[in-house]
Amino acid sequence: MIPKETTTRVGIGYDVHKLVSNRKLIIGAVSIDSVLGALGHSDADVLIHAIADALLGAAALGDIGYHFPDTDKKNEGMSGSVLLSEVVRLIHLKHFSIVNIDSTVILQSPKIASHINEMRKNISQILDVDISKVSVKATTTEKLGFIGRNEGIAAEAIVLLDCQVIS
Repeated sequence: MIPKETTTRVGIGYDVHKLVSNRKLIIGAVSIDSVLGALGHSDADVLIHAIADALLGAAALGDIGYHFPDTDKKNEGMSGSVLLSEVVRLIHLKHFSIVNIDSTVILQSPKIASHINEMRKNISQILDVDISKVSVKATTTEKLGFIGRNEGIAAEAIVLLDCQVIS
């Protein structure tokens, strides 16, 4: 069989959650020791949500709000790992493969640099790709804005997908 067409697609994802007491802080499927956690209908894993939205966007499949609405009780407390696994299934159905992912977590505190390799490992395992295809970075807002005041956390991601349609 000969590839009929090769398509390359780029997707961008962004997610933000409020930080509150009495919630876990889960980033990249890693539980981070923190006095504040992310508030959300699911586990509020901003990194995984941003990556999932980027993947869905690149494949023109909508967004996580469409596939996992917060109005659906079955999505309450959903693990980001489960959500991302389903997104991978959806993009594979459309014959897309992941070339690479670049992402940034934007958080004033706590510092998460020591967790980045574990995040990369978790994400690469969920996506079933080599860890070299997954980049995770962290930054602060230099104490500016809602993130700088420790009121919230954000993440952004960009992905590159390839698709080979076989004739």
